[in-house]
Amino acid sequence: MFGNPGTVEQGFLDVVDGLPDFEYVLALQETVAIAMADGYARATAGPALVQLHTGVGLGNGIGMLYQAKRGHSPLVVIAGESGVRYDAMDAQMASDLVAMARPVTKYATRVTHPGSLLRVLRRAVKIAMTEPRGPVFVALPMDVLDADTTEPVVPSTVPSRKSVPVQSEVDRAVDALYDAERPIIMMGDGISVADAQAELTAVAEQLDAPVWGVDDSELNMDAVHPLNRGQLGHMFGASSAEVVGDADAVLIVGTYVFPEVFPLLDSPFHPDAKIVHIDLDDYEIAKNFPVDVALVADPKPTLAALSQGLTAAGRTPKPAVVTWEIPEPTEDATLMEVFAAELARQAPEGLVVFDEALTASPSMVKYLPPREPGTYFCTRGGSLGIGIPGAIGAKLARPEAEVVGFTGDGGSMYTIQALWTAARHELAAKFVICNNHRYNLLDLNIEQYWQERDIPGHDFPDSFDLSRPEIDFVRLANSLGVDGIRVEKASQVEDAVRRMLSHTGPFLVDLLTG
Repeated sequence: MFGNPGTVEQGFLDVVDGLPDFEYVLALQETVAIAMADGYARATAGPALVQLHTGVGLGNGIGMLYQAKRGHSPLVVIAGESGVRYDAMDAQMASDLVAMARPVTKYATRVTHPGSLLRVLRRAVKIAMTEPRGPVFVALPMDVLDADTTEPVVPSTVPSRKSVPVQSEVDRAVDALYDAERPIIMMGDGISVADAQAELTAVAEQLDAPVWGVDDSELNMDAVHPLNRGQLGHMFGASSAEVVGDADAVLIVGTYVFPEVFPLLDSPFHPDAKIVHIDLDDYEIAKNFPVDVALVADPKPTLAALSQGLTAAGRTPKPAVVTWEIPEPTEDATLMEVFAAELARQAPEGLVVFDEALTASPSMVKYLPPREPGTYFCTRGGSLGIGIPGAIGAKLARPEAEVVGFTGDGGSMYTIQALWTAARHELAAKFVICNNHRYNLLDLNIEQYWQERDIPGHDFPDSFDLSRPEIDFVRLANSLGVDGIRVEKASQVEDAVRRMLSHTGPFLVDLLTG
């Protein structure tokens, strides 16, 4: 259980402390607790438990809960409150926790009788883990927690949604796709949840269709496969329209369209394009634009059935030969590229990367491309601060793996106290801060803003600058119990990577990228 303690949960936490097989992972702030749980849930593909302290703790964690909701992380979040008997008093810290949690969770409820406590918690696990997954919140009043219950303690039941459409619906999808001359595929994290990477790749090869990631933050297709074109933009709808506008057939699987901050209000698809959408989240299918074939079904068996239908229709599979070697950085390579290339050379098999590098991410994945399921997790949902605690959660889930979290100097300062948790629990996760002394993503976005409005370029707003005063990340890490090193030039990289990987505890690299 990831959490930060409070008075109204004290009796519960006192009991937890005496359970031999129960580990309480202490965070110094609620955002950190949720972010660690998010990383843990993603690395295990299972539920994670978070404890918050009443309304103030829930309020602190709202932003990261939003990220968990957008990313479909199966979190079970509990928060205590003083007690049902005090409802009418409107006393200190009183708040409507369910109303607070509802906009950022899949389901939110409150237990008001001890005889329903375990039933509600079982339901919470079930809802969180049933596709489309998502965070669930349960308010637990102190007097309910302190009371005895005769409920039996039994595991929750998670229903299977491994469904495939009836054959006539699969045939409709085949008819829409098999004779396409300019097909494209848009994939999202529903592929990873369904373990459908192989099936997606097979269909892409049959259609000879380029594949674009949309709300795509895990390994949904080998990044170096020749048909994998990378990510669509997440900011501006016009960027997506340039990619999809010429396609005569579109297959959307395991995602929604479109996740940009500034999406187009008109459909970016060609008027004559045939669109097939497969997902277990019926709300997201045709949410914004009509589709021709809408299949609420599990991507894995449905893509397998679609592949069989395409084969029968004459689309012969053409498996690609996928090979990759670590490229050699050029003489003008950035320090991020030099570092990523060196990490790729020195890292052991099964390296797990938690990526919140943002503007430095393209340089990083160029040398550390995601290739195996479960080895790459990217930030999602728009909340900064996931990189360090997310890597800690992944390390808890995968103690045998080398886990490296990348974040920016701005993002790191949202949750820097997570380093203390890594030191306290002796978690040998590694952290790289891509330090460019500013919110560089905002620089890029405002340049687009100026261009769209014919505003002449000028100095970036001073509020984007993080250089005054200089943050000493190594000393800051040391104060939280974590060793570290600053890297300012390429000649320091090889030794820094060696030192990071050989260190037996958590370790931080302050990588000067700007």
